[in-house]
Amino acid sequence: MKRLIRWVLNHLPRTFLQRIAGGVVPLLGLFYLGRGVECPICGAKRRKFLPYGYVKSRSNALCPRCLSLERHRLLWLYFTRETNLLSEFPRVLHIAPEVCLMRHLKEHYREHPGQYLTADLESPLADLHFDIQQIPLEADFADVILCNHILEHVEDDRKALRELYRIMRPGGWGILLSPIDYTREETFEDDSITDPAERTRIFGQYDHRRIYGRDYADRLRSAGFEVADIDFAAALPAEERQRYALPEDHIYVVYKVRE
Repeated sequence: MKRLIRWVLNHLPRTFLQRIAGGVVPLLGLFYLGRGVECPICGAKRRKFLPYGYVKSRSNALCPRCLSLERHRLLWLYFTRETNLLSEFPRVLHIAPEVCLMRHLKEHYREHPGQYLTADLESPLADLHFDIQQIPLEADFADVILCNHILEHVEDDRKALRELYRIMRPGGWGILLSPIDYTREETFEDDSITDPAERTRIFGQYDHRRIYGRDYADRLRSAGFEVADIDFAAALPAEERQRYALPEDHIYVVYKVRE
């Protein structure tokens, strides 16, 4: 199963996978019937989650019902337990929307049109299409910005961060997650490496442009944000971390302070 999923991820176009995943992945989940793990987003219970990964497959990662990964399940618990995102109706811009989260947010905002908008460079699932290095929205547009696992892909992440800061209203907040190598003190990037195979070897994916290090929060601050580095999973009971198959990732919450 690991080899099959890894081959699909690396050889089929992303937009095609986005269209078919909702129908195909649940069928694969039939091989994992049982009650060893539970998805807090959709409630699915399985013996374990499906493997997932472009280069190195992670076991127990992908929920076969809602397609959540480890970080999505962690975010959902943070949203529901620590924020007003699903109890009120702040204006949200969700960039590169994760399907498992988008479904619930769209339903929550169903009677509040225009308050929840999704955006992506090319995804057919998104409401808006743009490059986050040049966002065609007015300043102070959103109360909340969700933009996860995108900054490692863009040519100029500092320019993208300045754009995200510009469109967040004073007093707003957001979550900006990226893969981080905590063994690195500083972020590594080298645009002279252009061969896809070599980029995959060095950066983990052919379309990654950098590996963030422990300076990630400082990079967010350089755009003007206040940053909270939250080790949310560590505060949860061990039973929950195991049952939901949560990662050890930190959650980076950014704020635009009112002047």
